[in-house]
Amino acid sequence: MKFTLSWLKRHLETDASVADIAYALTDLGLEVEGIENPAERLADFMIGKVLTAEKHPDADKLKVCQVQTKDGPTQIICGAPNARAGITVVIASPGTYVPGIDTTIGVGKIRGIESHGMMCSEREMELSEEHDGIIELPSGEVGERFIDWLAANDPSKVDPVIEIAITPNRPDALGVRGVARDLAARGLGTLKSIAVDPVPAGFASDLNVSIDDDTLGGCPVFCGRLIRGVKNGPSPEWLQTQLRAIGLRPISFLVDVTNWFTYDLNRPLHVFDADKVKGNLRVHRAEGGETLMALDDKEYTFQSGQMVISDDEGPESIAGIMGGLATGCTEDTVNVFVESAYWDPIQIAYAGRALKINSDARYRFERGVDPAFTPEGLDHAVRMIVDHAGGEASEMIVAGAVPDTSRAYKLDTARCSSLVGMDIPAETQHETLTALGFWMDGDMAHVPSWRPDVQGTADLVEEVARIASLTKLQGKPMARTQPGVPKPILTASQSRQQAARRTAAALGYNECVTYSFIDDEAAKLFGGGDDSTMLENPISSEMSHMRPNLLPGLLRAAARNQARGFMDMALFEVGAGFHGGEPGEQHTLISGVLIGRTGPKDVHGTSRPVDLYDAKADAEAVLASINAPAKVQILRGASDWWHPGRHGMICLGPKKVLGIFGELHPKVLREMDVKGPAVAFTIWPDEVPAPRNKSAARAPFVATDLQAVERDFAFVVDAEVEALTLVNAAAGADKALISDVRVFDEFIGGSLGDGKKSLAVTVRLQPTEATLKDADIEAVSAKIVEKVTKATGGTLRG
Repeated sequence: MKFTLSWLKRHLETDASVADIAYALTDLGLEVEGIENPAERLADFMIGKVLTAEKHPDADKLKVCQVQTKDGPTQIICGAPNARAGITVVIASPGTYVPGIDTTIGVGKIRGIESHGMMCSEREMELSEEHDGIIELPSGEVGERFIDWLAANDPSKVDPVIEIAITPNRPDALGVRGVARDLAARGLGTLKSIAVDPVPAGFASDLNVSIDDDTLGGCPVFCGRLIRGVKNGPSPEWLQTQLRAIGLRPISFLVDVTNWFTYDLNRPLHVFDADKVKGNLRVHRAEGGETLMALDDKEYTFQSGQMVISDDEGPESIAGIMGGLATGCTEDTVNVFVESAYWDPIQIAYAGRALKINSDARYRFERGVDPAFTPEGLDHAVRMIVDHAGGEASEMIVAGAVPDTSRAYKLDTARCSSLVGMDIPAETQHETLTALGFWMDGDMAHVPSWRPDVQGTADLVEEVARIASLTKLQGKPMARTQPGVPKPILTASQSRQQAARRTAAALGYNECVTYSFIDDEAAKLFGGGDDSTMLENPISSEMSHMRPNLLPGLLRAAARNQARGFMDMALFEVGAGFHGGEPGEQHTLISGVLIGRTGPKDVHGTSRPVDLYDAKADAEAVLASINAPAKVQILRGASDWWHPGRHGMICLGPKKVLGIFGELHPKVLREMDVKGPAVAFTIWPDEVPAPRNKSAARAPFVATDLQAVERDFAFVVDAEVEALTLVNAAAGADKALISDVRVFDEFIGGSLGDGKKSLAVTVRLQPTEATLKDADIEAVSAKIVEKVTKATGGTLRG
């Protein structure tokens, strides 16, 4: 949205500077994006007077001039044909930058004679394209600044142009008057009255307008007046100047009027050449397939349901967006029909988007213009047309009725403090709303028709605070809800997720945040893909189902990285998996994947492919960080996307699974396009039992002064016997005394024979009450052998 300072002053009586206006606009929420101030680039130019002008001795077209400046007589060489004694000119002294020629003037010699400056033309100062001669001023004193002379005699040449950004909730600020209203409410001036003297009706129009019943929702009211005997031509200079300043090209008076009111009062209009309209005008919905050559010389095809203005022969205007070329005004136009209508914002937005038309009218109608101003805006336009182009106006034709937008909300003056944190007197709040056009009836604020964004009491408070300036807001600490240390904000589940994230990151994993939607094939690989988790309206075919697990997203991310040459990686994610489509049918998961090697290759050979023990160690570290029990069971029987012989379930019992670790099935890796080796872990943090002690204090550290004892055992068992079965049996021999059991050797074949293997374990005995004696150790050893023999069918190796 652009406007000039002089344009703003048509509505606002103010002496504020451009800088003050720009600051206030940004503070009011109408952010200033730029200011073009011609006076800034012309500030160094001064007025002088030519005393003498003699022909240059060595150049026929040059003159040696003696010019009176603020510093006294100065010699300047000039080649302009109108350089002569007695004229008042504009001087660029040495050191002055001339924008039209992109040069800083210096002292120089021209054909052997020194020149101390330059007398300028309008093009050299970027005032116009005139360059046939230097500027001759009709008045002015020597030494006076040129911009001061322009401000007094030709202010449009130094009129600053201000550009502001308009948020979608402020359609009223798409007109200069709306901007002026905000500034007046801030206190930067007084809003001028714009009362109009309607042009008296001279006859009844023979051109009528109708609105179809099914279109009244999109066009509640349509006003128009027929004007006979107008004389179209160039617009007045002031109107052309204002349009050019904001980047619009003047076309003809009848067209320029509609453009000017669009920016001045946020009232888009359209003018038909009445002699080209066949019959009457009808506002209706397109059946689909109709075409129209619009004013931008492009042909548009209407879709069914879009609003159209047609005469008896077909479409003549794209309703609320752009007029048709066939009924557009030209220099020969004599009779015109001026339209002022209100169009539904949503339907205009749909039509403009479908037709791919961006016009000033569409931009304003789809944000919302003032519906109550529809007939009054027509009166303003008709008055300007008749005053400048002549003619006789008909009575106003009104189809439909102005929609009722009246509404009122109670202004709770105390709420400004609680909602915004600003203490503003009640009288000031009432005055602010009144200045913004609200009608106050006690504490009830009636909203003006040009403010569709005000929809409740909170909006009233926002308006009061906005005008008062949020820069005055003082920060205040929130009061404590209770004395002492406040209670934790995070839930137990959130605290566990936070701890898991920190631990996984410390282990070298990179956190991923993947979509909750995955494709059907990936969902089926991980136990999902049924109708209960299928989306009715997916974003794409690759996001058709809710994810049952976090591993598909991590593996897709790994595949993308491998495709770019990153073969070794560690990724993790904390998020939800879904086993149904109803609320609550989801579960929190912590998953990680390790792919490739443990590190870069080196001369010491420390780099190796990742294996399930890496995943096991990381899973145990994450479980420890969320306070899972240390003593767990490792069982088999996980889902079929895990390798059947190279995985383990971390359990507190057969039905209490805390997590799973191991290698992923080769078929899954192949389907996900991941190159192995690849191991992973998945943890269910909500399955970890809550601690019995809710205190934040740590349990006391208990140290023993009794020496631990380790004993080694080797058992011969069948080759199919799992080492875990043997370890669990040995640990269960004496749970109070045995603190740890671990396998340190495995031997297969040889003298053991086919189908047999030897497993050697170390059992650590940690007494807590008395030092172990040989008899105690022997007794425990016997229990271990008995338990293992019973559980595995093996024998103690001799």
